[in-house]
Amino acid sequence: MTTPISLQTPVSVILPVLNEERYLEATVSAITSQNYHGEIEIVLALGPSRDRTNEVAARLASHDKRITLVDNPSGKTADALNRAIAASHAPIIVRVDGHSILPSGYIREAVETLMRTGAVNVGGMMAAEGVTRFERVVATAMRSKFGVGGASFHVGGAEGPADTVYLGVFLRSAIAQINGFDPHFIRAQDWELNYRLRERGGLIYFNPRLRVTYRPRPNLRALARQYFEYGRWRREVARSHKGTINARYLAPPLTLIGSLIGILGAFVDPIFLAMPLVYLAFIIFGTLVHLAKNRSVEILFLPIILITMHFSWAWGFITSTKRSTANQ
Repeated sequence: MTTPISLQTPVSVILPVLNEERYLEATVSAITSQNYHGEIEIVLALGPSRDRTNEVAARLASHDKRITLVDNPSGKTADALNRAIAASHAPIIVRVDGHSILPSGYIREAVETLMRTGAVNVGGMMAAEGVTRFERVVATAMRSKFGVGGASFHVGGAEGPADTVYLGVFLRSAIAQINGFDPHFIRAQDWELNYRLRERGGLIYFNPRLRVTYRPRPNLRALARQYFEYGRWRREVARSHKGTINARYLAPPLTLIGSLIGILGAFVDPIFLAMPLVYLAFIIFGTLVHLAKNRSVEILFLPIILITMHFSWAWGFITSTKRSTANQ
C-alpha cells in the first residue's frame, strides 16, 4: 500500500556525479536552498572523475550532514542512480544531474503535482542556458523545434500526461516495483524507465512550471559525442521495446541518408541535390527565425550547431548495434 504524501513528506535527492567540478557546488546549493517544508536528504553517487569533483563533494558533505556520498566505480549513470536510491530512505525520490540548477520552488511544485495528479513520476523542462558564447548557441538549439523537434520537455507545452520528462520526481514504491533503472542502458535511461512505468499503468506527468536550468556541453566535440550517444541508445531502447519509434526519431537518420545519397548522386544527376538542399533550407530558415527573435551575431553559428546535433544523433542511431551498445 502506498503511503499518502503531503507537502511535508521527506524527499531524497539523488545525483549521479562524474566530472562536475565546474557546476557541482552551485547544483547542491540550489538543492539545499529549496523552499520545501519536508526533510531533504541528498545522496551523491560519485564516479571516477578526472577532475576535482570528488574533492568538492567531500567538502560539501563535511559542511552539511544532509549530504551522503556513495561510490559508483563504473561511472555509469544507471548504476549511480540505483546506488543512490539504495542509500536513500524517503518515499519520494528527486532525480537531479550534477550540472542542473533547480529553481527554489521545484521540489514543492513537484510534490504538489504528485499529490494532485496521482502520477508516479512528474517532471518538466530542460531549460538550457549557456554561460559561454558557444553554450548560449547550443542552448538556443536545445530549446528550439528546429533543433530537437516537438518534445515538450525541451520546447514546452501544455501540462498533462507524457511519454517522458526531464529528470523526474518519483514515488519510491513505483521505482521499486520495476527494480529501478536498467544498468544495460548507458544513455536513455530515463526514457526506458518511464516506458516501463507506463507499461505498468503508471502516469508520467509533464508540468511546464518545473523548469530546471541545464548547462550545455562546452565545445563542438563534446556536443557531437553527446548526441551520437543519444542516437545510439535511443535505437537500443527501440530494440528492447518494440513499437517505441515514431516519425520524430526517424527524421534525423532519414535526412542524413538522403543527404549523403543526394551529394553522391549529384555526380550522376544534379536532381539528387534536392534532398540536401531542402535540409539546408530548413537549417537556414530556422536560423533566420531565431535571428529575428535575438539579433545577436552568436545566432549565426546556429547552423553548425544544428547540423552537428542532427547528424551526430542520426549517425549514432544508424550505427547502433547490439554489439556496439553491449561493449560500452
